[in-house]
Amino acid sequence: MAQGYGLQGKVVIVTGGAAGIGRATAMRFAVEGARVAIWDMNAEGGAAVLAELKSMNIEAIFQQVNVAETEAVEKAVAEVIGTWGRVDVLVNNAGITRDGQLVKYKDGAVAGTMSDASFDAVIGVNLKGVFVTTRAVVPYMIKQGGGVVLSASSVVAAYGNFGQTNYAATKAGLIAMTKTWARELGKYGIRVNAVAPGFTMTDMVAAMPEKVLEGMVAHTPMGRIGAPEDIANAYAWLASDQASFVHGTTLCVDGGIVLGT
Repeated sequence: MAQGYGLQGKVVIVTGGAAGIGRATAMRFAVEGARVAIWDMNAEGGAAVLAELKSMNIEAIFQQVNVAETEAVEKAVAEVIGTWGRVDVLVNNAGITRDGQLVKYKDGAVAGTMSDASFDAVIGVNLKGVFVTTRAVVPYMIKQGGGVVLSASSVVAAYGNFGQTNYAATKAGLIAMTKTWARELGKYGIRVNAVAPGFTMTDMVAAMPEKVLEGMVAHTPMGRIGAPEDIANAYAWLASDQASFVHGTTLCVDGGIVLGT
């Protein structure tokens, strides 16, 4: 089953692993023969992915975890350590959106704004959640002599996105955290990198109007929307020793959309 990245037997945590890119990432590491802990708030989706992994004879567990809650994260990490004794790879994939314009102005008056609740919710999961989860995992990686931390940024960190003040801010913040942690953790043998997906065919994107999808493709030099597996492949490579000197970087997996904007 293993495909040659040397990840067989590695212990991998994938946050937001019940669907979309997270699910594809969990499956990709499973194909490599890794042991996978799936974290998600979606219990039904997580159980379905777990059943699929079990059918492949993969060692796997599902944990219902809100990454924004420190106590829940620390408990879940302790359970992974209790099950397998180590964490080799952390994929900080969990993320949410709560879109809205900073200020919507219409007919000479303010028609709406992005609420504090929408801003705080996205910051809590997308930014604080990565901070809390990485902080909980890193001490174990230091003790075992190394590991890999990977986080999901986005191309919107580079060019912004209409109606996504909160989301774009978190994805830009993850790039800064990745660079900071690379400086702090490299001496312990812990590699830290981020992946910045472009438009990717998740359930959320698939539900968009056809005109919007056509616009995405038109702005992508490769002429297509990415598949979750495209991002999962990048995570697997970055986790492997083939990327052993890749540290503190953000890998754009976007079909060239940043060039096309």
